[in-house]
Amino acid sequence: MKLALAHDWLNQIGGAEDVLNVLARQFPGSPVYTSMYAPSAMPPHYQDWDIRALWLDKLPAIHRRHQIYLPLYPLAWGNLRLADYDVVLSNKSGFCHGLRFDARALHICYCLTPTRYVWQLDEYLAGEGLGKAPERLLRPLVAWLRRWDYAAAQRVSHFIAISSAVQARIRNYYKRESTIIHPPVDTSRFQPSSVDEVQDYYLIVSRLVPYKRIDLAVRAASELGLPLKVAGSGRDLARLKSLAGETVEFLGFVPDVDLPKLMAQCRALLFPGLEDFGISPVQAQAAGRPVIAYRGGGALDTIIEGATGAFFDRLTVDSLMAVWRNFDAFAYNPQQIRSQAQRFDTKSFCKRMQSFIAGAWAAKRANRNYHYDDPMAKAKR
Repeated sequence: MKLALAHDWLNQIGGAEDVLNVLARQFPGSPVYTSMYAPSAMPPHYQDWDIRALWLDKLPAIHRRHQIYLPLYPLAWGNLRLADYDVVLSNKSGFCHGLRFDARALHICYCLTPTRYVWQLDEYLAGEGLGKAPERLLRPLVAWLRRWDYAAAQRVSHFIAISSAVQARIRNYYKRESTIIHPPVDTSRFQPSSVDEVQDYYLIVSRLVPYKRIDLAVRAASELGLPLKVAGSGRDLARLKSLAGETVEFLGFVPDVDLPKLMAQCRALLFPGLEDFGISPVQAQAAGRPVIAYRGGGALDTIIEGATGAFFDRLTVDSLMAVWRNFDAFAYNPQQIRSQAQRFDTKSFCKRMQSFIAGAWAAKRANRNYHYDDPMAKAKR
């Protein structure tokens, strides 16, 4: 089975690139098609891959300001025609699912989310604070992008969603059904500490951007007088510091090597935003620590209320405070929490992805419909 990978852009590191890393290891030698590739911004081992950038890669300043070329991505991906592959596996949050492929082949789209600023424009604009003029310019463009994006989604052979929240969006926006395979998390890096090693602080690990709603936790911790450590960097840092009281500490970027200890020794992780999946809650649970999260998005798939964490119901400081002030971090069993996290381990992801692709390819060759019988869902039942 000859397989190619497609990925929207390679000029920054995030959750999408974590998934791509695993897929590239799982399917070694498979070419990676992408709109652009900035080697200096990516890990050195990417240079060992067969990366094939589209013509967009040659446009001025695209590695630093790829957003200004928004109207060109559908054109570039829509004109990419991949021949001689049995399976094309796209890792999509943007437009790479719009590529063309042979009729005899399969296109399986691992959908991180339907393109956010196309289908959730009002939320995106509210978080970015672009102003009225850019908003007036964007709306006609986004209307066209929605038509293109919907048509591209109809060409995909099979969709895989990263969470139940994304599955619902695929159904709502694209009118397509999908299978859920959660993203890979390296849970082996994290181990619970003994109870006496747990320290008196709560933790956030996140990029500091507005839509993550770190402001809710900063304000709640300040008002309650609870110790909160914020690990991460981003353009929202100055605003968050202006909201913070004396009990909030900003750690800046924390290297991966230091993260397991920081997780294992916190009382609980806070996850205050609405996320498509959310890696940090799974990491914290792998370290045996409970999570306080907003009741929505991927957190509903990864956290078991009362067993591995607690939810607050509204994206307000008062709602978070009502849960946080009564939260007992030591009422949770660290081993039970860790057991939940291991359901999302990288090995589980690879096994399920391999099974899905092999089954879909066999069904294609036999000219029959394909339904994935998920062993993880069976185990959960």
